[in-house]
Amino acid sequence: MFLSDARDYQILILASFLFLGILTRDWTVQPQFIFAAIASCVLTQLSLTFFLDFVKGKKEPDFGLNRVRVKSYQKFRSLAIGGLRSAAITGLGLSLLLRTNDYNTMALAGCLAIASKFFLRVENKHFFNPANFGIIAVLILTNNAWVSPGQWGTDWWYLLLFIGLGGIILKKVGRWDTSAVFLIVYAGLEALRNFWLGWDLQVWQHQLSSGSLLLFALFMLTDPRSIPNARSSRIIWAIAIALVTFILRDYFYISTAIFWALFFISPLTILCDRIWQAPRFNWQILESKKLIYW
Repeated sequence: MFLSDARDYQILILASFLFLGILTRDWTVQPQFIFAAIASCVLTQLSLTFFLDFVKGKKEPDFGLNRVRVKSYQKFRSLAIGGLRSAAITGLGLSLLLRTNDYNTMALAGCLAIASKFFLRVENKHFFNPANFGIIAVLILTNNAWVSPGQWGTDWWYLLLFIGLGGIILKKVGRWDTSAVFLIVYAGLEALRNFWLGWDLQVWQHQLSSGSLLLFALFMLTDPRSIPNARSSRIIWAIAIALVTFILRDYFYISTAIFWALFFISPLTILCDRIWQAPRFNWQILESKKLIYW
């Protein structure tokens, strides 16, 4: 049932942001690139789900004849639907942030993003945000991919919209602390630097009034399945990302610093979960509340 899962709201919100950007910001995003991103994510999710299910030796369900198999099939079906939700979110995230002039590059980003969930795992948990991994992968592997951090401009009504709608998702998944700590620390570091350099307050406001920064902080940084489990470790993790972002942006002049910072810090999730142990986040998927395949 649609809107029975927090990811349904995220799909709706991200799709709205995508159409809003196309309609109001004059993005030159062609339909085939959006299709390539979403289709590659969904198809990779389905392919790897069935492949790994086959490798583990599961068989086709015997409807009505074997209750164990039927139960196994229902569990598999619920897991698959949950995975497709996550794949759609990843595809929409790539459509919002990644730019390329070759739809094959966009498809590659989608495939690698979803594959990272299945193959880059420790104790059955993936530690890279899929969309972020896909973006970084094609930035490294190809020469026709880029990210436009300033594509949303600095209009305040966009920022208020992102904060309002992003707050809905964060309330549902309970990861508001990660976004709040990251934004507070990053804003504080930029304020100190601007004060040291004697820059006007408007420079600081301009640095923080980026729609892409808020999209990153509210939707990408808070993926509950790839970030640390314990609140204390998430706070430390968010501070580390804010610090690396600040260094890469202001001292190495990397405009895509937020994405590189998340990529570099993500493996620390493994260490954080071992030092600060806490229950792992589980999406509430359809009938079952204990399905944690993804």
